[in-house]
Amino acid sequence: MRASSNSAHRTFQVLAGLLLAVALALTGCTNAGNGGSDSGDGDKAAGVQAEGDGKGAGGSRSDASGDADSGSGSSGQRKPPAPTDTHIIRTAKLTVRVKDVPAALDQAREAAEGAGGLVGNESTSRDDKGRERSRIVLRVPQEAYEDVLTALEGTGKLIDRDAKAQDVTDQVVDVESRVKSQRASVARVRELMDRATKLSDVVALEGELSTRQADLEALLAQQASLKDRTSMATITLSLTESGAQAAAEDDDPSFGDALGGGWDAFVTALRWVAIVLAAVLPFAAVAALLFVLWLRFLRPRLSRRTAPAREGDDD
Repeated sequence: MRASSNSAHRTFQVLAGLLLAVALALTGCTNAGNGGSDSGDGDKAAGVQAEGDGKGAGGSRSDASGDADSGSGSSGQRKPPAPTDTHIIRTAKLTVRVKDVPAALDQAREAAEGAGGLVGNESTSRDDKGRERSRIVLRVPQEAYEDVLTALEGTGKLIDRDAKAQDVTDQVVDVESRVKSQRASVARVRELMDRATKLSDVVALEGELSTRQADLEALLAQQASLKDRTSMATITLSLTESGAQAAAEDDDPSFGDALGGGWDAFVTALRWVAIVLAAVLPFAAVAALLFVLWLRFLRPRLSRRTAPAREGDDD
């Protein structure tokens, strides 16, 4: 009985050990599965979060594009991009023939000042025939350029017109960009100066700052010049006073013009004849004097000498 009870007890211990081993094995597998699922869940959560962020950004972009499409109108087409502002330098040179130069100058000043412009250089002179000539430089706003040109052409008879337009948009944009960059560069050097502790560093930074400040001032001056020339057009007006000769050059020649030209040619010919006679007169006077001397003195003596010789021959 004791032997059977011992064998049963051992069998029970063996079964209990097997059950414990199986339980431990199952527990390890379960933990490993849970750990893998946890890491997988973590990766999935990170992926979901990233996907959510991407969807959020995509959603905002789609919303923005949707708003842009909805704002484009019922046709569904997008609006074209707004054109870049153009910057143009306009200059013109006019030559006008007028009857009264001072009155035409007053009209030109009124036209420029009435359009919001200003009068620049002005010069007046007279030619060798007493006709007055004036040259005046006008600066007018770009929007009043054509109107002022038309008003100036109406002061008299237009002889010559030369108008030019130069597009400097790229130059203006380039200068603006360089100004911004140079200002940022100057600000960086000033920040370095504020943080510098050594005297040598401060001196070097001051020299660099002065150089960059000079470059910035040059760019600002160029920018101001471009702004002035693109906002105000320049018109150079030359006024000449009309006269009889100018009218004769403009119109076809008439009988009076031909008669006047013939008379001028006749007077010119007489003038040249008189000049030639004046040049020959001294030589002619000397020749006449010699001829008179020959008649008065030399010829009678020769005739007296030849007369006795002829008588001797007759004997």
